[in-house]
Amino acid sequence: QVRLVESGGGLVHPGGSLRLSCATSGFTGSWYAMRWYRQAPGKERELVARTISTPSTTFYSDSVKGRFTISRDLRRNTVYLQMNDLKPEDTAVYYCNAVRPPGIDYWGNGTQVTVSS
Repeated sequence: QVRLVESGGGLVHPGGSLRLSCATSGFTGSWYAMRWYRQAPGKERELVARTISTPSTTFYSDSVKGRFTISRDLRRNTVYLQMNDLKPEDTAVYYCNAVRPPGIDYWGNGTQVTVSS
């Protein structure tokens, strides 16, 4: 059974940093794409960052570009989201999403990030 488990969320002051992790299990192949989404209260879920294995590319939403960095550890089948210079508007539940061939995707249960003074 494939599982995605996020961790690393929490409460942080504006300007602070957090590093989210998403550990995957139950799939020994190579994920085609790994993504981070977020959903704030009363808003739709939005794509924050994405990394694709072939060709190797990354994408960031305009709202986080320059502040967030997505990376993956192929050996551990884990994807990370380094979040710097956090703002109150970054407050949301962050979800990990992973896609394997032929286009099957999986979701984690989310981790809460709260940015507040």
